[in-house]
Amino acid sequence: MKLLTHNMLSCHIKNVRNGYPFLIEVVKVSEHEADFDPDFLKHIFPRINWPAFLQGAQSLGCREGLPEEAAESMLEDEGFLKRFHHALLEVFLEEGSLVCPETGRKFPVTKGIPNMLLNEDEC
Repeated sequence: MKLLTHNMLSCHIKNVRNGYPFLIEVVKVSEHEADFDPDFLKHIFPRINWPAFLQGAQSLGCREGLPEEAAESMLEDEGFLKRFHHALLEVFLEEGSLVCPETGRKFPVTKGIPNMLLNEDEC
């Protein structure tokens, strides 16, 4: 599972008000090389919730070299773009859990696929 966008990584249990970002519990992480495309990175960067991205990168062990604050000027730094590319597109959660920050409910991730199905009482 790659680091994804807000809508895909929100807890949808009824009455949950603070369901984003999920916390990530890691059992297994994998890395797979992806083509480096600076134009894509520059396009997607403004859509990233930077604090949530950093939290996920920290959990997945790929936070090193990513600055605390996001700034458009970083997009001119090829070193930053390569670190951003690595964390965004090359590091995957293979096994573990996504944890609702409000309820603590764990959604398992198996073979990179999160099971986000809710129990009947959570709908």
